[in-house]
Formats: sequence, C-alpha cells, structure tokens
Amino acid sequence: MRVNVRTGVMAGVYLVAAMTGARMLAQGGAAMPPVNQGPNPYQTIENHFKLPEGRAWGSTSAVDIDKDGKTIWVAERCSANSCWDAAKGQMSPLDTLLKFDTSGKLLLSTGKGLMVFPHGIHVDRDGNVWVTDGQDNLPRRRPGQAADAPLPPAPATIVGHQVHKFSPDGKLLMSLGKPGGNQPGQPADPASFYQPNDVITYPNGDILVAEGHGNAAPSPARLVRFDKTGKFLREFGKLGTGTEGEFMQPHGLAFDSKGRLFVADRSNNRIQILDAETYKTLDTWYQFSRLSGITIDKNDIIYGADSESGSVNPPHGAWMRGIRIGSARDGNITAFIPDPTSVGETFSMVDGKPVMKKADGTPGATGTLAAEGVAVDAAGNIYGAEVGPRAVKKYTRR
Repeated sequence: MRVNVRTGVMAGVYLVAAMTGARMLAQGGAAMPPVNQGPNPYQTIENHFKLPEGRAWGSTSAVDIDKDGKTIWVAERCSANSCWDAAKGQMSPLDTLLKFDTSGKLLLSTGKGLMVFPHGIHVDRDGNVWVTDGQDNLPRRRPGQAADAPLPPAPATIVGHQVHKFSPDGKLLMSLGKPGGNQPGQPADPASFYQPNDVITYPNGDILVAEGHGNAAPSPARLVRFDKTGKFLREFGKLGTGTEGEFMQPHGLAFDSKGRLFVADRSNNRIQILDAETYKTLDTWYQFSRLSGITIDKNDIIYGADSESGSVNPPHGAWMRGIRIGSARDGNITAFIPDPTSVGETFSMVDGKPVMKKADGTPGATGTLAAEGVAVDAAGNIYGAEVGPRAVKKYTRR
C-alpha cells in the first residue's frame, strides 16, 4: 500500500498560524504534522570565505561568531571528512581552526595535528574558542579482517575524543578528556569522552559538553559538566527516548536569555529545554524538526539546522531539511531556509517502509546535506556549516 506526501506543499502544515505558544506546539509530539512552509527572507551567498590557494573545503559542522559579533570561526576537517589518513597512518598537515573577517578573508589558522574530526564549536565570553573532536586515530583492522587479526601499529601520538580550548589568538590553552577517549568495551572515565558533539560555557565559566553520536548501546548520551579549570563536576542523562533525562545524539547546545538550556536532541527529532542547573526538563519541542545545530541570538531567536530529515532518517522524510528560524520564548517558527536538494522531494510509505524520491522519480538524496552547524552574527547574517556539500554558506536578508 502506497501513501504519498509531497514535502513543502500540503504536508507542510504551517503551524505558526494554527498554534500559538510552545505548549500547544509541543502537544503535537513526535507525530505532529511537518513544519515546512514559511517565508524565506534570505539570499544565499556561496564561496564567501577565501581559503589559501590550493586548499579546498572539507566537511565542516563547526561555525561560531567571535565575541566582536563580526568575525567568524570555523573548524574544518582538513579538506576531507577526517584529518587522519588511515591508509598513510598520518595526520593531515593542515590547520583545522580558521578565523575569517566579514569579507571572508582568512585572518588566522591553527590546530594542526590536534584533531581528527572537528565537530562542535563555541566562542566564550572572553573570546576563547572551544572545539570538540568526535573521532580518533587509534589503529583499526581493515574491513573483512578477522576479529583476532593483529592491529596496525599505533601512531606515535594518539589524538581524538577531546574538547580543546584555544585563546583568541589561536593558542591551545586546555584539553578536556584523555587522548583517544573512552573506547567501547573498555572501562570509561567519566571525565573523558567518546564522540563529543558540542560544548558551551556558563556565565561562571563552567563547561558543558554534549556527548554521544550513536543511536544504540554502547553509545553514550549525556551532558558532562566541568568547572572553569577543567575539573569534572557531574554527568547527566542516558540513551533513550523519554523526555526526562534521556537523549539520543544530543548534538547541539544553546542558552536563551532566561538561562534555560536548549539541547538539540537529534535522533529524537526534538529540542529538550532544561533547567541549566538541575537539568530537569522544562519543555519538549518538535516543531524545529531533526536538529544537528542550534544557536539563539540576543533577541531570543532560535536558528535550527536540520541536515538529516529524509536523507539520513527516512522515517522523518515528510519534514524538509533546512534552517528553521523562530522564537525561544513561545516556540513559533517565523522563517524557513529550505535545503535546495529537498525541494520537490516526495515522501511515501510503501508497504510500511519510508521511501524518498526526487521530482524526477529517482531515489531521494542521501547523507548529511545542507547546514549541520549554524551561527548568526550581530548584523543578523546567518552562516551554515555543511558536512556533505563541504562548504560554509552565508545567508543575508534580501
């Protein structure tokens, strides 16, 4: 039996007009109609950022704005999707952390050899830059090798699954977690990580890390808190779908003006709004879809980047990928920048299975598309960091 839904048309019930207030929006729950329609007051500017001659963009999900409100920090995966070349057994010679001015000119680069998979980024109140590294360079057997086959030799320097703090001028100041992280099947150090996704700092300097990039055990799914010196304080959360203390890929973090903590709970297709001290759930919002990245500006406007609906998660295919923009105060969505590759796609249930197709009938796009990381400068320009397309795009008001 086939049931067709055209994304972006009738299925995209625009809930802003139909519902007012976060409470009503949240009541729709995981089964609420998709929010796909809305004005797009932005134009896309490609190739805004200028890399050194001969260097191409790699995958990037990490973008944030300097404390000056103008210059842009990007953490990039060495013109590839990893800074570790397993075949050669060596790290890339490229810097991973880049700073650009408003014109897109490269001002500073640093971080060579420190990270395998730059993932999340945060600029704190003092202008320090925090970056999470979501993979490692530990030796692994080749696909198809026996489970007891000898491992390749370990590299001289182990890196990965850490959180690094850089000064405003790019000097490494601190690293949280042990190099190589908590490997599955081994005893875990609560102060170390496996696949940390994002990081944010509190007004008093405390550090919060969102960890866990898988949807099944033994993947962690927790928030890990440290004081400003890097001392482990506590952890919270576990893998699951419940609305109290459970996450599945907590992928992005943001604070609103009230100090509430917003967690982009990606594989649960929702935002969890928590008390920032007790981590008690205050509300659960589904209208922003499957968020990989989230930021909230000084006016309490949320910018949420959905890079996976349909393409990575077919059951969420009725929701278009793109950047949804709305209010952190009441949850209403006011604008939507659609992923160009999702326009015209159709979502169907065929014999109980989700199927995505392009307008010409060919299979729908796969993989992570559009912006995964998102940031907004003081002038209201939006920046989207893209993993699949390997780009950083700028969006300005028309």
